[in-house]
Amino acid sequence: MGVKERREREREQRKSQILDTARTLLLEKGLNATSINQIAKRSELSVGSIYFYFKDKEELFAALQVEGLELLYQTILRTVDQEALPEEKIRSIALAYLHFSEEHKNYFDIINYFLTSPKTIFPPDLKNKIDSHGNASILTLTSAIREGIEQNNFKPVDPRRQAVILWGVFQGMIQLKKLENTILADIGHRALYMEAVELFLDGLRIRNQ
Repeated sequence: MGVKERREREREQRKSQILDTARTLLLEKGLNATSINQIAKRSELSVGSIYFYFKDKEELFAALQVEGLELLYQTILRTVDQEALPEEKIRSIALAYLHFSEEHKNYFDIINYFLTSPKTIFPPDLKNKIDSHGNASILTLTSAIREGIEQNNFKPVDPRRQAVILWGVFQGMIQLKKLENTILADIGHRALYMEAVELFLDGLRIRNQ
């Protein structure tokens, strides 16, 4: 390995170290209580090293969001069979998001942290960048719903609007996982999650098919 390649690898490792530390602190302390100084101290780097990679705290946390959303999108792409029927694609996307929330809990928690924030945290340029990555996953749902309409299996609804609503169903139902050992103990979280997806699909279907 040449000097240039080794330095590049070291830079990427240091950047990952910063992001990992920022993710941990954000979930421990919240956005307002997490500072660049704390991130530098916890990651055993200088403040100047943090600013070499990110101009401010908002850009750093936006990078975490983008990282998580891209991982989610790639998870969906690997899961969905492009030759499957629209309903099967939608079920696969639903399960991909559920698996993502379980297997990559830190990333899911970061995404959820900013989704549930009562106010917009990022400036417009960073918000647009984050949203474009979030839209990629929603577009997979939009395409599946549009296919179902074109095949005359689904009602002539607005595919994008329905995709956003269904994504909200995913997000809301996943939040109930924390109740799986109490309120949902005799129901089962996964079964309830997929039942919600089936109810949504039933509402999309054209009757008497």
